[in-house]
Amino acid sequence: MRTNPTGRQLRLGTELRKLRERAGLTSTEAGQLMGIKQTQVSNMEAGRVGVSAERVHTLASHYDCSDKALVQALGDMTAVRTRGWWEEYREILPAGLLDLAELEHHARRLRTAVTVHMPGLFQTTDYAREIFRQAVPELPPPDVEHRVSFRVKRQAVLFRSPPTPHQVIIHEAALRMTFAGPRVTRDQLGYLLDLNEREHIAVHVLPFSSAVFPGSGQSIYYAEGPVPQLDTVNLDQSHGPVFLDAEAQLDKYRVLLDRMEAAALTPERSQTFVHNILKDL
Repeated sequence: MRTNPTGRQLRLGTELRKLRERAGLTSTEAGQLMGIKQTQVSNMEAGRVGVSAERVHTLASHYDCSDKALVQALGDMTAVRTRGWWEEYREILPAGLLDLAELEHHARRLRTAVTVHMPGLFQTTDYAREIFRQAVPELPPPDVEHRVSFRVKRQAVLFRSPPTPHQVIIHEAALRMTFAGPRVTRDQLGYLLDLNEREHIAVHVLPFSSAVFPGSGQSIYYAEGPVPQLDTVNLDQSHGPVFLDAEAQLDKYRVLLDRMEAAALTPERSQTFVHNILKDL
């Protein structure tokens, strides 16, 4: 019995519960169909016990789910969880940050919208360090360094083979914030320009002159799964990441990101825009 299931394990259980509820079955009725106790069904849906791919397919059959792509994706999620690099931080950092790294590791595509800070995966070491130094309550120096190293290691998804495609929408305000002074900002903007040269990365700038500002300025981090139903939204809060996966929530944030992209400059024009800001520093 798991006492602390990961975010991915919890998500699998949540999706199994959604399938059961769409079928109009109680957990007791589902257990009767499977020949298991109701408590076992509840534990599977809570991520407290493992589920095999075979059982996922059996449950989908009992729940009359005909979405083969979704069922296959859920079956793939049951694979024995390998010990990801993030596990070395399990006793050091909040569990939500580890869940974020695991989410990124399995994402098919990432979309980000930010207004004040550079996206976490795009931050230089010095820039990230200054962000964490400003945390409230103040973090001890060792904790700051742990978070910096963790953030840098998360960036591996941008450079692995094949890399994870990433679309970023950055408000001009984030480009003009001079965290830790002009030198750190120049290095950060230069790094952003280098990343935007990569084929799998698209940086869009939303300038002050834009007539619209969808989303009321909130930062959004959208991770696409193997099927749309398994997408996840992460809202970065001061107390840690908040994950959303309800269908209505996913629809809402897809629309917000699409509207932001439509209002922002193209990656090519954004490249020139950032260059001009960099020249003024």
